[in-house]
Amino acid sequence: MSSTTGTTQPAGAADPWDEREAGGRLLRAATRSGADLISEAASLIQGWAVLADPIAGAVYSSPATAAADGVHTAAAPREHPHRVLRPAAGAVLVLGPAPTVPADRTGLVLATAAALLEVRARRAAELLAEQMRLHTTLIRLLLAGHTTTVTDTLGGTGLTHVTLYRLTGPDIPTAHQVLWRAARPSLTPHAGACTLMGQLDTELVVAELHQGGDDGRILRLVSRVSDRHSLIAGLAGPVPLTELPTAHSDAAAARHNATATRRIIPAAATGASGLARLLPPQPYTSWATTVLDPVTPEHRHLLDVWLRTGTVNAAAGALGLSAGTVRARLGHLTGLLGADLPNANVRAYLLLALRAPTGTQDSPTPGPYVLGTLPAGILDTEAVRTWATGLVGGLQPHLRIALACWLRHHAKTAPAATELHVHRTTLATWLTQCAEHLGQNLDDATVRAELHLALEATRTGPDDPAALPRRGGRTYRSL
Repeated sequence: MSSTTGTTQPAGAADPWDEREAGGRLLRAATRSGADLISEAASLIQGWAVLADPIAGAVYSSPATAAADGVHTAAAPREHPHRVLRPAAGAVLVLGPAPTVPADRTGLVLATAAALLEVRARRAAELLAEQMRLHTTLIRLLLAGHTTTVTDTLGGTGLTHVTLYRLTGPDIPTAHQVLWRAARPSLTPHAGACTLMGQLDTELVVAELHQGGDDGRILRLVSRVSDRHSLIAGLAGPVPLTELPTAHSDAAAARHNATATRRIIPAAATGASGLARLLPPQPYTSWATTVLDPVTPEHRHLLDVWLRTGTVNAAAGALGLSAGTVRARLGHLTGLLGADLPNANVRAYLLLALRAPTGTQDSPTPGPYVLGTLPAGILDTEAVRTWATGLVGGLQPHLRIALACWLRHHAKTAPAATELHVHRTTLATWLTQCAEHLGQNLDDATVRAELHLALEATRTGPDDPAALPRRGGRTYRSL
């Protein structure tokens, strides 16, 4: 927020008013800066003036102490009938005139200042497109690994880490403009940080470069813009700049789990299995190390993104690859891992293997181990049963059978409904009831993997669709 103090008339002094002179004063102030324009407007009405942005708050305020009043007035004008306001340059110009200032004078100052702000905004917009293109170019260079080139361009030798956001929504260009105005990004580091934002294809990418500490300012602005413009976002970081390409795909994988009620998802919050912390270190870690030994770290990252997004197409978008490339690499990994990756059991076990604790193993448990089978008894512990019961306990028999069948079919309703011999609408209704009862987001691939494991840990029968209770024909009979 910029702030200046206007030169109000001394008490008891004469108040000469000349419309032409007032217009000239405002025009001259506008040629200097927006802050000077707001200050001059406050001086002419012998009160205060604030340019309030709905996202960023007070952009300019004269005096500084009027900022809160201006923002409150812009948000609830009916509660402040003695103040005047008008939209200007994508924000709201609010004037608080002195009681002795005539209404026509206040109205003239308001109209003239708002018009001049619009002129300044149009001039700024002519330069904005070039600035945005430069930001986009710098982000592409970062993703291509040219971190030194970018940090040299920014002049911030201490910029060692990055926090990355990937946003999508119905109107990204407008959201980009709003976020740009709120964040006011600069290529000159300020307070040890520098923010880049640009449109890459159909999404908005925001990269905050800093020295390892994130103050949360950009997160707050992204959150407000996301709520206002119906965006969803994935967040990754802070991570070292050298790990930006990985953070880029992690942010997209996290965004895949975002919803209208939880619009920003940190990458660290997705794919983290609560079950992994409850399994006995041995033979869990030995099993995970053995089954993942044939694959490289790059392969592990691809598998992780694929499992967290749930589909090949979504993983391809997150990784910046074609769907055919991802599919081919998964086919290659199927051979390396010696397991059928499309199998629901294998997917759940693979996610569990990727979440295994790392570190040295003092006394590894002997194998041999395979990906398609967990070590004997690993799910048969009191801690695991308590976890699983807390997750899926209380499901009615028909809901449990339907959920287990749906999970086996990789969250595809049509083939699951066919196996259950019920209509797709019926199955969709049951799945909605499952989600409400469990309090879980069934669109989240990692949630589905945990539910699959919880059902396996609490299974007392086969959860066979043939055991679905019925009352003749295809009609379901509730117990």
